[in-house]
Amino acid sequence: MAVSAVGSVVSLANVDIRPQLTSTISKVHFKEGQFVKAGDLLFTLDSRTDEANLMKANAQLAKDQAALNDAKRQLIRSQELVAKNFVSAAAVDTAQTQVESQQATVAADVAAVQAAQVAVSYSKITAPFSGRLGAINSQIGSVVQANSTALVNLVKVDPIAVSFNVPQSQWSGLLAAQKKGTPLSVQATLPEQKQPMQGRLEFIDNNIDANSGTIKLKAVFNNPDSKLWSGQFVNVSMGVNKLADALVVPQASIIQTVRGSIVYVIADGKASVKPVQITYSTGPNAVVTGVQEGDVVVMDGKQNLRPGSAVVDRQNQKKEGESAAAKPDSAK
Repeated sequence: MAVSAVGSVVSLANVDIRPQLTSTISKVHFKEGQFVKAGDLLFTLDSRTDEANLMKANAQLAKDQAALNDAKRQLIRSQELVAKNFVSAAAVDTAQTQVESQQATVAADVAAVQAAQVAVSYSKITAPFSGRLGAINSQIGSVVQANSTALVNLVKVDPIAVSFNVPQSQWSGLLAAQKKGTPLSVQATLPEQKQPMQGRLEFIDNNIDANSGTIKLKAVFNNPDSKLWSGQFVNVSMGVNKLADALVVPQASIIQTVRGSIVYVIADGKASVKPVQITYSTGPNAVVTGVQEGDVVVMDGKQNLRPGSAVVDRQNQKKEGESAAAKPDSAK
């Protein structure tokens, strides 16, 4: 069964790029509206203070590393003197403590260097993912605040998503398809185009909207040519439940009785009852078992029928009359 809906194109990722430190913009590496790849450099901030702190941290590390090396040499000398009974064992313990203390100091210095390197790296702002940039909100020379100033907006355009709603009556079909593990194919067509784009269903909401009685779905489409753009409206169609060799009858022809569902079938101008089993229904149609291909089912006046009642197929008579009227006089 095919489901049609109107959907809106939404981006899978839409973020405002913000700095992680308070500084001044020293360079902008892109143009407004440009497409960028993940990792491309966008902004360079003034990092002279952080670079100076990094140099200071490296100098402190070198100083404490030298002190550690000296403490290790003192420990070796103390161990040699103890072996010759020139000093007491307490001297070795003191030297060992000095070495361990310097090792802890060096470890703290290494951490300080790493922290300074992270601070310096914040001066290079790169694209977190591939997409299209918007307008530049802060130009060269502007002072930006950490985690506050929005520098530029980045939108992911490939792949891109289409969000749409379907009636709650499709829930059973969606659930059955989801259990099979086979992704449902979704087609999206722009109003000005005839050729649909092929995508796959990626998201089914975990609840039904009580106000509209619909379920929110989201399909993902490859969009290398940027045919789909965030905010567009598209026509969406999706095959929810494909039934091979299914027989479809109008729901208006089905009569509900205490013994189950039945339809009246016309055979030789008379009505006969056929019990049917509804396997799937959507809109005005239903997939049933119990009838055969070619059977003519009664829709109008079925409430007045009884088994064996004479039935006139008005629609068939009308077709025959039109066919006879279309013949030339010589053929009569």
